[in-house]
Amino acid sequence: MTVQTPPPIPYRPTPEHVAFDRRELGVILGLYGRMVAAGEWRDYGISHLREVAVFSVFRRTAEHPVYRIEKRPRLRQRQGQYAVVGMDGQILKRGHELPTVLRVLERKLIRVVD
Repeated sequence: MTVQTPPPIPYRPTPEHVAFDRRELGVILGLYGRMVAAGEWRDYGISHLREVAVFSVFRRTAEHPVYRIEKRPRLRQRQGQYAVVGMDGQILKRGHELPTVLRVLERKLIRVVD
């Protein structure tokens, strides 16, 4: 009788940086384009760090970000990995789905258009 050993588990290194995928960037850039067309936003910056990916939105190039859209995969099972953070560091919305979290900024777009 021979004992078969299970196949080895492939090694998957942890990613060095958290990043937005193509679908997430499509959703974020769609909102960004509408806000630029409304004259509210003028510039953006993307940071891919070890534990968080950040999409920062600016009114002008040389100032602090008005909003930060953050992705923290470690919070996926808890509060949700996506968050919108205001200029003062206050979390405006947090959740598991990016379009749902970005609705807090969509409301601001509706006020600007009206």
